[in-house]
Amino acid sequence: MTITIGNKKIGKIYPPFIIAEMSGNHNQSLDRALEIVKAAAKSGVHALKLQTYTADTMTIDVKDGAFFIDDSNSLWKGFSLYKLYQQAYTPWEWHKPIFDKCKELGIICFSTPFDETAVDFLEGLNVPAYKIASFENNHLPLIRKVASTKKPIIISTGMATITELDEAVRTARESGCKDIVLLKCTSTYPTTPENTNILTIPHLKELFGVETGLSDHTLGIGVAVASVALGATVIEKHFTLSRADGGVDSVFSMEPDEMKQLVEETQKAWQALGRVSYGPTEKEKESGKFRRSIYVVKDIMDGEEFTSKNLGIIRPGDGLPPKYLDVLLGRCASHNIKKGTPMSWNLVK
Repeated sequence: MTITIGNKKIGKIYPPFIIAEMSGNHNQSLDRALEIVKAAAKSGVHALKLQTYTADTMTIDVKDGAFFIDDSNSLWKGFSLYKLYQQAYTPWEWHKPIFDKCKELGIICFSTPFDETAVDFLEGLNVPAYKIASFENNHLPLIRKVASTKKPIIISTGMATITELDEAVRTARESGCKDIVLLKCTSTYPTTPENTNILTIPHLKELFGVETGLSDHTLGIGVAVASVALGATVIEKHFTLSRADGGVDSVFSMEPDEMKQLVEETQKAWQALGRVSYGPTEKEKESGKFRRSIYVVKDIMDGEEFTSKNLGIIRPGDGLPPKYLDVLLGRCASHNIKKGTPMSWNLVK
């Protein structure tokens, strides 16, 4: 199975596709947004992702009750939903210059739409793919709209039951989407490793027959690197220039040096997967000389018996394998043998 997004192919025979999520880390500055694009490209990511919504397409301007965030554990405590989205959204008029900068720097740009009008807008920018956020994976009308574009869809699985994911995947397929990626995601910010459950990644692949990956809100790169060993072919991480600059998602976002390390280490993890293999590799064959083998460790006369005193299992590995020592003991030398000679069958009478 191979999926193509822009000029990049996604699948187990390709290095992991790494996405830098800008989200609201532009802090309402287009200049900063463009600097984030530059830093993302320099770090080696394959794609930069935006979010396309406005406060009015997300919610209504009510400041109390369920519309107010009063959870002491939330990064956004004290905000109304409307106010939070006003602060976090990426102005739609910024999308084109951000897309253009990505193209100039050779990385892919796409977005997460949060309603049908955002899909229409993004189609005007000819996006190569779409992302469905965890909080929207039960929004079947939106999935239907996105799937009708026939472009690849990446869906985060946060909070979704198997039934809900089945509905999402079936809706996408029935609406015309052939290329689907499911990203294991835990919708807490930040996420702790013990709540990530990346063993779900191969199960998702088996259950739905799709490419799988990780939308990672943990701190650091360990979880993402481990996910590659479980078959993740796509990894998404929030990205900022500096966490010290603040921003709605800065606490769990990666800085440029960390993102560069993520790109490098996930590629190493992918390279290390290789195939099921036993015996020496081509590179290991030269190291075989440092294994143990049977050597003559004391001068032996013609006809003398081989014993544990004149034969030894030592390095290097040019003699007979150690397993033949018991066969040799008690037999006799075919001629004089000097100490330091690797044992071979032609030395045996």
